[in-house]
Amino acid sequence: MAPKRSPALKSVYRRQLAAKLKELREGANLTMAEVAAAIEVNQGSLSRIESGDRGTTPVLVKAMLDCYGVSDPAMREDILDLVRADQAQRQQWWRKYSAVINTTQYGGYLALESSATTLRNYETELIPGLLQTEEYARQVITSMRVDLDDKGVEALVKVRMNRKKLLAGEDAVKLWAIIDEAAFRRIEPTPQVLRGQLEHLQTVMTQTNITVQLLPFAAGFHPGLDGSFVLMGFPEPNPDVVWMENGPHSVYFEGPDDVDRYTEVFDHLRALALGPPETRSRFDSIIKEL
Repeated sequence: MAPKRSPALKSVYRRQLAAKLKELREGANLTMAEVAAAIEVNQGSLSRIESGDRGTTPVLVKAMLDCYGVSDPAMREDILDLVRADQAQRQQWWRKYSAVINTTQYGGYLALESSATTLRNYETELIPGLLQTEEYARQVITSMRVDLDDKGVEALVKVRMNRKKLLAGEDAVKLWAIIDEAAFRRIEPTPQVLRGQLEHLQTVMTQTNITVQLLPFAAGFHPGLDGSFVLMGFPEPNPDVVWMENGPHSVYFEGPDDVDRYTEVFDHLRALALGPPETRSRFDSIIKEL
């Protein structure tokens, strides 16, 4: 399956809405052409709403529900809540940082991440962004984004720190991170940053929604040598997505074969990595070395 180069900006709510509207239309035995004529809307627009490629409004959805004979107040309100939630999600908090995130298609990733319920992240060279301390994030961004001045770097640091809110609260995302040992050895020249990062990881590992495993050099060759990736899970019926960051050409896959392949890779890496207790002990050892 060919990768899609444009980040998927459909919210989970829009995906749910699209599936529900299509189900209701088919249940009413109506074609798109018949609905388009009945509510006086372009058939192409109706098709894009059903595929989730465009958002819609409460007024238009009410007309569609009338056409489908949906009279139950609770059902109508549930569907309209999806419309409102999708509209609210389009007011993305990171838009004010667009000058520094658009060049890396970061906005596409943030849109997906903010809707995810589970994240399975394998990292080869860096600590996952959601687990980074401010000092570590600043050092990484300064080193990688040579195109940015100090103001631009600080803007991206703020974005990264804001993302960490996803890990807290009743609807906190479940994060399972497998991190290659190289990520910890790479920042040894700055021991104070490494120490702070390791201590932070030990703290967040006490949260029930966060699992961290270290993949040691001793694991040798393994299925993750192709590079880092994130498996993003969403509520049913929305399909999982695989995200692979590669500078300005980050890609995502949502085909079942691709998702199954990376799920299998992640499971192999999980088996090869140190368990959480052993990972914590390894962190203690690295801190003592410092």
